[in-house]
Amino acid sequence: MNDPQPTEGDFLPMDEYDEAIDHAPMTTRWVSPGVLYLVATPIGNRADFSQRAQAVLSGVDAIACEDTRHARPLLTHFGIHTPLWAVHQHNEAAQAQHIIAALQAGKAIAVISDAGTPGISDPGSRLVRAVAAAGLVVSPVPGASAVISALSASGFGDQPFWFEGFLPSKVAARRVRLQTLQSVAATLAFYEAPHRIGEMLQDACAILGAERPVVIGRELTKRFESIVHTTLADACAAIESGRIPARGEFVVLVAAESSSEPAREAVAVDRLLTVLHEEGVSARSMARVLVEVAGFRRNEAYARAQAVTGKAIPSPLAQD
Repeated sequence: MNDPQPTEGDFLPMDEYDEAIDHAPMTTRWVSPGVLYLVATPIGNRADFSQRAQAVLSGVDAIACEDTRHARPLLTHFGIHTPLWAVHQHNEAAQAQHIIAALQAGKAIAVISDAGTPGISDPGSRLVRAVAAAGLVVSPVPGASAVISALSASGFGDQPFWFEGFLPSKVAARRVRLQTLQSVAATLAFYEAPHRIGEMLQDACAILGAERPVVIGRELTKRFESIVHTTLADACAAIESGRIPARGEFVVLVAAESSSEPAREAVAVDRLLTVLHEEGVSARSMARVLVEVAGFRRNEAYARAQAVTGKAIPSPLAQD
């Protein structure tokens, strides 16, 4: 099936586009010719739009955006009148070649998504890969990111996290994916749309565990922002009862299973001791490895090594 064709007004025709960027002044010291800039835009609160981001968008020759109708009001509000070029999921691969040609001709191009950081669960990744493969420079202009904002307010930010983004919309595929993620020893970070948030939480509750801690971020940075710390079971009830309205954009952070990391470490230690035993390493030396390298207490190291080898270890090592 062919990609849907952009409708009139989606982006400038190539001849008008070339004329527009030929006459667009380079107004900022933060813009260099031949560079693709990935510019983060606000996820809700316009005051989060950085001065550098505004300057870059004013100074580039053209802005590739997800939807011109969405981008134009934001840019107009900040007095940015740079030509827009629609690059979305349906035409990203094809339009990448036009952007590469413009960059090779010395033009500076910026990429924005509807909100947040381009390429993070938004169009942009294929374009970046193509531009990088062509040997051209890609430069990020950082700013708002829904997942990072939620993590910073979750209390989970000091742990590893797995950014999953949007789960599959179909029930069977979503459940299969959640089952795969069940064993990941990290905070699981999801985006979800309001019309699917209830079903998504129900599936997560059933598969990941009803008592798993979860943080629900809704409408982050906006007037009705809410961040709820609870469990998956309570989150399901809150959505069903309306305590958490099923409206707006959601970030869902599910804490890592508390038993996952200790269990994984136990398996790794047992495997290490087994390998050392198979190589003929003495029980005393095995225990010393656990003490010196893995930080075990001596009595615990003695017990673990003896369990593998069945041999006693001289008592001095067993003294705490």
